Amino acid sequence: MEIAFLMDRLDKIDPENETTSYLMYECNQRGHTVYFLEPHDIYIRKDEVVARMRNITVPKDLTMKKYWRSLINCEKKDELIFETIVDLDALFLRKNPPLIYQVMEMLAPINDRVFMINTTSGQILGNSKLYTLNFPEIIPETHVSRDPVRLRKIINDFGGDMVIKPLQRFGGEGVIKVSDRDRENLNSLINYYVRAYKSYPEREPIMVQEYLDIVKSEGDVRILMLNGDILGAMRRKPFKDEFRTNIHVGGKVFKHEITPREKKICRTIKKKLIADGLFFVGIDLIGDKLVEINCVSPGGIPRINRLNSVKLESKVIDFIERKVDSLVKSRN
Repeated sequence: MEIAFLMDRLDKIDPENETTSYLMYECNQRGHTVYFLEPHDIYIRKDEVVARMRNITVPKDLTMKKYWRSLINCEKKDELIFETIVDLDALFLRKNPPLIYQVMEMLAPINDRVFMINTTSGQILGNSKLYTLNFPEIIPETHVSRDPVRLRKIINDFGGDMVIKPLQRFGGEGVIKVSDRDRENLNSLINYYVRAYKSYPEREPIMVQEYLDIVKSEGDVRILMLNGDILGAMRRKPFKDEFRTNIHVGGKVFKHEITPREKKICRTIKKKLIADGLFFVGIDLIGDKLVEINCVSPGGIPRINRLNSVKLESKVIDFIERKVDSLVKSRN
């Protein structure tokens, strides 16, 4: 197969802890032809979606560090391949957030001609924190507004700690805990986040969500899902004096056994994920509540592998091979 990865620059990635590098390595080990491209490499030529790519297929059985050095060496060469996207068998859309909508728009017309993980329409729907509103029965109490007065009233009426979340950021960026007990700072923070100095239509809507204090002691659970089924999981606990569990802000990972309640949550969202073309996602749970769905560049495979002595990337590529085979048969 010919498989391309649309992603960030190779030299910006820590291959030992990056899900994308494990997926690429598995493709290379199976003898697939692997290509690399960045968002700015996509263009239109005579009504066709084309990309400047680099063939980063290298010898098998290298260590991950040597493998990654080989890829970077391939990237430095001026051997660009100008490939029509529909000539590929599969395309991984693994560029870290924020989503680049122009890229999604350029790829959208060929969604049904090359297998994309995840689909452009699915990523457009799922990249915002608003996507969890499709499942109101399993998320914390949630409000979204751009009106500072309304937001203050929500927090005051709630009477406890809440969390402010910008809608389009990722990795815990901009997520803060607020309370009605600190009114002066609360007013300033709300005004800052919604950009209250602008006219109402130009302001930024923000999400205000119930703070689940179990996160301090138990952390959260990251579950990777493949085609609507559970692929693997880990627990993440926050660093001292921090409530965010994200790894890059000091969160630590621990082995986790999926509970019956967590399985039920996964069953609840399965049908919607598949219908929207979100085949590979990472969901975050605190207690028995769904707090986030990550579909643009979900991570966790390397750490879950190490915690459980498994090889989750193998199951992902198995799935891709089956889907591509099914698409080829349906066209013949």
